[in-house]
Amino acid sequence: MSFVLLVTLTVIEIVLLVLVLAIMVTMVTRQLRSIAANLARVAFGVRAVETQVSAIGPGVTEVNRLLRDINGTLPRVAQRAEQLAR
Repeated sequence: MSFVLLVTLTVIEIVLLVLVLAIMVTMVTRQLRSIAANLARVAFGVRAVETQVSAIGPGVTEVNRLLRDINGTLPRVAQRAEQLAR
C-alpha cells in the first residue's frame, strides 16, 4: 500500500470517528434535555403538592393529640364493654 493511500484512509477514519462522536453527543444532549424537561415538570408538581399539604400541618398535630387521648381511654372502654356484655 502506498503512503498516500494510508494517509487518505487514516484521514477518512478520523473524519468518520469525529462524525460518529458528534452524532452521539447530539443524541446524549437531546436525551438530557428531555430529562431536564421531565424533572422541571416533577419539580413543579412537588411544589404544588407542598403548597397544598402545608395547610394540613397544624391540623395533624391536633389530630394526633386527640388520637393519643382516645388511645389512652380505649382499654377502659373495652373493660366496660366486657362488663356490660356479661
